[in-house]
This record gives sequence, C-alpha cells and structure tokens, in this order.
Amino acid sequence: MQRYFIPETNITDNQVTIEGEDVKHISRVMRMTTGDHIICCSEEGRSALCRITQIESEFVLAIPEQWLDEKKKLPVHVTIVQGMPKGDKLETVIQKGTELGADTFVPFKAERSVVKWDQEKSSKKLQRLRKIAKEAAEQSHRTTIPSIEEPYSITSLIEKSKSYEHKLIAYEEEAKAGESAALVQTLHEANVNDRFMIVFGPEGGLSDKEVDLLKEAGFTSCGLGPRILRTETAAMYVLAAISYHFELN
Repeated sequence: MQRYFIPETNITDNQVTIEGEDVKHISRVMRMTTGDHIICCSEEGRSALCRITQIESEFVLAIPEQWLDEKKKLPVHVTIVQGMPKGDKLETVIQKGTELGADTFVPFKAERSVVKWDQEKSSKKLQRLRKIAKEAAEQSHRTTIPSIEEPYSITSLIEKSKSYEHKLIAYEEEAKAGESAALVQTLHEANVNDRFMIVFGPEGGLSDKEVDLLKEAGFTSCGLGPRILRTETAAMYVLAAISYHFELN
C-alpha cells in the first residue's frame, strides 16, 4: 500500500488533500485512479487508510475510511549527530537511518570534516536531504518523517544536548582499547520515551579536543565492537542495537 505524508492542515476526518510532487507520483508513476486506496500520514504521526475520490493536475482528494493504530516509531527518541562526511555519505546515513528509526539528524561541523557546508546552497541541500528522508520514511512504512537540521558547531551541539537524558560519543579509540560496556549499560538504564543523542565523527574521527568538550558536557564515549566502522556505518550499528534492545529483546 503506497504511503504519503500530508501536512496537518490538509487532513480532516472527512477529506485528505494531496498536493505537490505526490500528485504526479499518484497519477503518473503509480497510475492510480479513483477508488484506489492509499495510506496518508499526518505530521503528528496519525495514519489513515484512504480511498481516492478525485485526481486533478494540481491535487488529489481522498476520503479517510479507517484510522490505523500503527506502532512504527522506536520506543525512544534518537538524534544522530553526524560529522560532515565526504561525497554522498550523509545522504546514505539519512536514508538508512530513517529506515532504522532515527527521529532527528544533525550534521556536525567537526574539526576533521573535509567537506564544508556551503551556506549559499544550504536551502537546496536541506531540501534534497529532507526529500531523501521522506522517501525513506514512505518506503519503510513509518508514520513520521525525521527532522533534518542545519549543521551545528560544537558549541551549539553542546547547548542542544542539554535536553537529552542519554548522550554518547562513538569513539574509535574506545573500540581500539576494547571498551564494550558503555552502550549496553546506557541501553539498560534507559526508559521508554527517553531521548538519545549520539555523536559520530567524520572519516578522520573526532579530535581529542572535541571529545574532551563533549565529555565535559556529560557525554559518555563508547566503543562499537572490535571492528573499526566507516563513518556511514557507525550510526546504523547503534540504531540496530537500540532497535534490538527495545523492540526485539
């Protein structure tokens, strides 16, 4: 069943109005017609089985036939702080991280990030990343789309972290030293609906200065097993561990 995310203002108990790129997807890509069914999700995480009643060039109308009780969110809120990586690795982190249940992605302007965020192209870049997150959320049948924020400095990151119950640094030096308990212990101490913030360095890792500043702000550094992971793999490892602990264990 094809899934679409709809602005809250376009959803009522009696009608859903679909606009923008999704109109073309419904009419031209999926070649749907009136009477076909889709699932529409609101910004608040509500979802409904809807029947299409009208297809026009600028909009599609549908009637909610059944409000669904879908439990697709991770039981905890996870923010992935990703040191700015090279190439399209950030897109990979957002796509796969969305599938694995992350709620927020924060690009981080780390000292060792080779790629610099072009402020003049910021709006276009964010638009692309948010589109990737939306499509990944639809594909994985999520009821919400994760938020993607503009890049943070170390100072703004520490300020943002104050509202989180659990703060971790994925630090390769801990892995090299054999540390294997911090992530497990944090998961055992966490409660449903707690907020996690996990920081991952770019290809060159986090600097000693960054790690020290984060630790002073209450972060705990942890290893992710005996193997050294690529920057675009580390977040997937942690999200899978969180899912296993809260959803499968």
